[in-house]
Amino acid sequence: MDKGKTYEVKNLSLASQGRNNMELAELNMGALLEVKKRFEKEKPLKGVRIGLALHVTKETGVLVRTLIAGGAEVAITGCNPLSTQDDVAAALAEEGVKVWAYKGETKEDYYRYINYVIAAKPHITIDDGCDLVSEIHKNHPHLIKDIICGCEETTTGIIRLKAMEKDDALKYPMIAVNDNKTKHLVDNYYGTGQSSIDGILRATNLLYAGKNFVVCGYGSCGKGVAQRAKGMGANVIVTEVDNFRALQAAYDGYRVMKMNDAVKIGDVFCTVTGNKHIITLEHMQKMKSGAILANSGHFDIELQISALREVATAHKQVRPFMEEYILDGKKIFILGEGRLINLAAGEGHPSEVMSTSFCGQALSCEYGVRNAGKLEPKVIQLPEEIDNQIAALQLTAMGIEIDSLTQEQEDYLNSWEEGT
Repeated sequence: MDKGKTYEVKNLSLASQGRNNMELAELNMGALLEVKKRFEKEKPLKGVRIGLALHVTKETGVLVRTLIAGGAEVAITGCNPLSTQDDVAAALAEEGVKVWAYKGETKEDYYRYINYVIAAKPHITIDDGCDLVSEIHKNHPHLIKDIICGCEETTTGIIRLKAMEKDDALKYPMIAVNDNKTKHLVDNYYGTGQSSIDGILRATNLLYAGKNFVVCGYGSCGKGVAQRAKGMGANVIVTEVDNFRALQAAYDGYRVMKMNDAVKIGDVFCTVTGNKHIITLEHMQKMKSGAILANSGHFDIELQISALREVATAHKQVRPFMEEYILDGKKIFILGEGRLINLAAGEGHPSEVMSTSFCGQALSCEYGVRNAGKLEPKVIQLPEEIDNQIAALQLTAMGIEIDSLTQEQEDYLNSWEEGT
């Protein structure tokens, strides 16, 4: 480990590769770079301290540079023990960013680093999973009076924040970046779909064709995973607890069944729910030998691995990010320690996807600063016009032009008098 007053990273010598990877990311993040150009001129975040708990990837590095271009002082740590790209963390440290992160963090280091970010006394928090926000509320409430707002990146974090709001525990405004159309309909669907399939493939070198691939949860992430597994030739099975989503899955051509039935025939399982114990020890005991289990929900508790470890008669690492457990004489394989497989074994979402997601983060910070003191301590949706602006930036980056309404069409849509 390399340590300094403002950083703790795996190896500073990796910084050159980290810069190369961020340069490659920038080639596919034109929308965010447009925001960065404007931020460099206008400095909307001047004097604002921003604390981040995000996956420290090459795309996140570009977001950090964008926030700094806007005048912000940034401190960052990871939001998942296995998601940091060590070369990017090293590059950020060399650039003078306060950064504490490495791939494979212990639980102790994970929370120590979060508290280093909190010690920087952020005016804005950017979170992926709500651990930073939760830690501030539970152990550092004296800082809340100086916090303008927070921004949450993922579904799991929104679930936790809404629970906080319901309990009157949320004490500063949180912008639900995850709920932007340009986030959950792009990042969750296209990003999670592709990167989860990629992570499982890197961990296993599996042939998808002909396999029974069980997708647990059919939200935006589950839809993306199911579509791409189907595209690779897998026989997709969906498990759900929501009637409408189950109906959607059935209409999309997938088999829908209870988990207790799916576990008997599944070859590969991928959980994407944001909940806990989706696949329990009891489920694992009913699986065929050789079943492969992966998780693309934010936390590792979607798979009941702790119970598996207690009763397994043998355990070994068979490949990087692939562990074999012997359960009742059968082999059960767990990928990426049950953590986000797309970031544990892969590189996370493609840069184009994260460009729109991180436009949402950067513009949410600007929105929070412009409305400081006016926002209630609730989970807040970013205004639709800003979401549409992000989509327009991405279309421009892709070289796509679209039509606009004529005045006659505008008038028609705003009138009720003209009928048949």
